[in-house]
Amino acid sequence: MDRSDTMPTARRARASAHAADAPAPAAPGVRVLKKYPNRRLYDTQSSSYITLADVKQMVLDGQAFEVREAKDGSDLTRSILLQIILEEESGGVPMFSTETLSQMIRFYGHAMQGAMGSWFEQNMKAFADMQGRVLGGTGAPVPNLMGNYLEQSQQLFKQMQEQAGTLFPGFGAPKK
Repeated sequence: MDRSDTMPTARRARASAHAADAPAPAAPGVRVLKKYPNRRLYDTQSSSYITLADVKQMVLDGQAFEVREAKDGSDLTRSILLQIILEEESGGVPMFSTETLSQMIRFYGHAMQGAMGSWFEQNMKAFADMQGRVLGGTGAPVPNLMGNYLEQSQQLFKQMQEQAGTLFPGFGAPKK
């Protein structure tokens, strides 16, 4: 007989819910950073405390990592990445204008939030791919690279418009 069969129903439900809330283990090869209540980050691989600048360098180096709350194991990776972006935007020359940031905020809670996030992600990947071919490619010139990127960006935008058209009839890509 399974032990859960002898538990009262309410207790069994709480145990099941608690198991579902448990954080997933880190994927193999993913560096785990723990964030402690004192706001310090601990690198479990090097067994030392690190700074946001160190985490930024990990991003620049392409190192896969996760930031976990030390107490409950919840995933804080996005929060730490947003902190790094905030620091970068606060100093030097910002990447995003006030208008761009305002537009981004307006998409939160909007039905287009998911489509906009997907479009933005795909566009960033396309741009990074183009940049990789220019900076780290074979060294051979790539004709019309920027034109290719702009064409790919337009195609992604058309796909987003088509997705929007299924959500909001009349909003999709213009009819020819």
